[in-house]
Amino acid sequence: MSLWEILIIAAGLAMDCLSVSVASGITLKPFEWKKALKMASFFGIFQAIMPILSWTAGLSIKKIISEFAPWIAFALLVFLGIRMIKESFEEEEASKGSPFDTKNLILLSIATSIDSLAAGISFLGLNVPILSSSLIIGAVSFAISLAGLKIGNVGIPLSGKKAEAAGGISLILIGAKIITDHLK
Repeated sequence: MSLWEILIIAAGLAMDCLSVSVASGITLKPFEWKKALKMASFFGIFQAIMPILSWTAGLSIKKIISEFAPWIAFALLVFLGIRMIKESFEEEEASKGSPFDTKNLILLSIATSIDSLAAGISFLGLNVPILSSSLIIGAVSFAISLAGLKIGNVGIPLSGKKAEAAGGISLILIGAKIITDHLK
């Protein structure tokens, strides 16, 4: 898998973070870098750790996975993409408390990184270098989250829901490319 494909996957996985960050940025008046860096760091760290956890857990079944890896990656990416698109049409639940409180950040970080957990399994059979890929995923999530907070704060009209749908579409397209390359 190329660096560009990993970057596209990372951007797709970060769309949940973007959606939450834009919404949180709206509440961050005036803009506080300390809170913004805290949220972006939580999101980036969780997004980086999740693929490593699932990749490590999957090592014991690598032989089974490697035979079906392109199909597993395709299925997971399409599933995640469809789920992201579906979620982009749903109403968001009202959150309780500040999204910048540590307890809420942990919950938001877990919720926004579940997709990265699934991505780690797909990386296993494709022989993707997990540490560098996870660092890229974490760094992209950090940057996108920070940008989302600033966008939400200044009121630039960017719909987090549209970004989430675009992320879902990008995951589906990467899945399609993986399976197309496999069938050649």
